Amino acid sequence: MNKAISGLYAITPDLADTAVLLAKTQAALAGGARLLQYRNKTADENLRREQAAALRELCRRYGAMLIINDHVELAREIDADGVHVGADDAGVAAARTRLGHSKIIGATCYNDLQRALAAAAQGADYVAFGSFFASAVKPGAMRAPLALLQQARRQVTVPVVAIGGITLDNAAGLIDAGANAVAVISALFAAPDVEVAARKFCQLLRVKVA
Repeated sequence: MNKAISGLYAITPDLADTAVLLAKTQAALAGGARLLQYRNKTADENLRREQAAALRELCRRYGAMLIINDHVELAREIDADGVHVGADDAGVAAARTRLGHSKIIGATCYNDLQRALAAAAQGADYVAFGSFFASAVKPGAMRAPLALLQQARRQVTVPVVAIGGITLDNAAGLIDAGANAVAVISALFAAPDVEVAARKFCQLLRVKVA
């Protein structure tokens, strides 16, 4: 598997309506997103399994990678491409033991460079920092400075993802500051036209990465 993490990293919003979730996700994939994280903090176990399995099939059709937020066993059950773990979830080492070396494991590191270094040492394939801007999804999230991205690129040996309040207006600055990828929820999935928004993000970020 190509574990390259770069450009647009689409993260799903909390949606109970699976049909709406799939329609929005298909639009994001049609617009060029090739890295998707399934995140639904409000779903029960059955809905989460239903949605994750459906997204896995959708991602396969588009050649996209599916990462499951938090739930290592769900990622294993549906054969997702990987898992993203936070401070309160299974650790990177435990996730690697359950999923094996072929899967992607990402770790939330908030604004903590030392946490990122530790995660990389434990086998994380990427680390995520944020929130860089005010976020409607996590209004109380701790903020991370742009300088952290520059430090991380110098010291962390795996790709760096930026998250939190990212829009078309500020995404390029994060790439310039050192992020390999930007994780986007609202500015993508709440856009009037999700496919157009995804295409704009991909065009913008590919130009900056190149």
